[in-house]
Amino acid sequence: MSRQEKKKEKMLESDVHAALTCDDILNEILLRLPEKFVFRLILVSKRWLRVICSSSFRSDYHVRWRVNFHLLGFFVCNQLYLCRPKDGMRRPKSEPALQLLTACEEGDDVCNDLMSSGNCKQLGYFIDSANGLLLCGRHPLTYSVWNPISKVLFQLPEPQRFYKRLCMAFIAEDYFNDILHYKVIRANCECKREVNTVSIETFSSVTGTWKHFTLTCSSNFSLRPWTVATVINGVVYWYATQGKIAIKESLAIYDPRVGNTRIVLLKLPDGKISQDYDEFVLGESSDGLLQYGQSSKSGMEIWVLEKEQDSISSITTSNAQSNRKWKFRYRLSFKSMWKKNPSFCRQTKEVQILSFLPQNSEYVFIRSGQNILLLHIESQMLKVIRYHGPSSLIQWDFSKVVPYFRPSWPRSSLCHEKAATSAWPSSGHETAAPAWPSW
Repeated sequence: MSRQEKKKEKMLESDVHAALTCDDILNEILLRLPEKFVFRLILVSKRWLRVICSSSFRSDYHVRWRVNFHLLGFFVCNQLYLCRPKDGMRRPKSEPALQLLTACEEGDDVCNDLMSSGNCKQLGYFIDSANGLLLCGRHPLTYSVWNPISKVLFQLPEPQRFYKRLCMAFIAEDYFNDILHYKVIRANCECKREVNTVSIETFSSVTGTWKHFTLTCSSNFSLRPWTVATVINGVVYWYATQGKIAIKESLAIYDPRVGNTRIVLLKLPDGKISQDYDEFVLGESSDGLLQYGQSSKSGMEIWVLEKEQDSISSITTSNAQSNRKWKFRYRLSFKSMWKKNPSFCRQTKEVQILSFLPQNSEYVFIRSGQNILLLHIESQMLKVIRYHGPSSLIQWDFSKVVPYFRPSWPRSSLCHEKAATSAWPSSGHETAAPAWPSW
């Protein structure tokens, strides 16, 4: 190598070093890499760790790339203990109030933190999760929010109003500035009669207090008690019913961001093979739309709620019914599903839809007895979810099983994000298998 070539190489190395020591240039390089490569680069140096874990880089990265989630496990909520009377069924001591079936090492850590620190008694029962945070409590007056990453427990002050029957909503914002912002909403449920108003209380982590509102609708309805709302882009979707004789299953839509106190109703779609449905779930599709699924003994059907055509949202108008329409997406016969998965033993228990995955339209969780399965909708292929926990103690027919996801991003308090991967069993049809999520 000539002297001139050596000089050019030395200058090039100097330019590369200068570029990589500039935070702005390093940011632009890292923003172009997939998530799994970015996570590995936190081990390069303390400086790279600081850049990747910074709130500004995380915010810019999620603007360019879709947020991924890791499955940590499944919380089990026994419906028999909700607001039980004094002479009602008591939870046996062998059954924990806060039960997590873990699906990975991270989930094991969360479960151990719950058990070892005595948080279970303070938290009470699981209610909902949002952005990794846990909302727990004992209806109708005791609630708390726990952050499994920082292991900080925040006890909410006692609500001002007593609701004998209620439903909940939990809204947690992305905390790019490492400051948690969340809201907890309690809504009163009038079960004996239909009304066109709903009393709610909202707790804000910003003010630290509960605030009462009265929501109105131009037609009568009633919210379903002991249910938890689905929240998409800040909009709250509660289950509701209309009518006394011909009961119509609906959604009650409330947008706390626009500053109004109106509720808009949206009738749920009617199925063909799932008319006599026993399970129904809401979730967010890959393109940020609301998706609804219901299942019966025969099969499962899924719809997606179309975007509003008008520039003015129906929530801000005086309309009682939303003008948005359901678009049919998918219909599945469980009998056909088992035929496409011959390596699985025919389940002795009935199959039911369990939950959608966050911001995902390709997969759905289903349950058959104690088995939790991941279904790839297009190919109808199945994978078993391996979980750890006392499943034999669970009263499955009376329990709500809720998947617990955490956004997959290393933070300053947890720099080394553990790879939450599941050991998928071989299905015997590897060539036809879809690209399963790598949790």
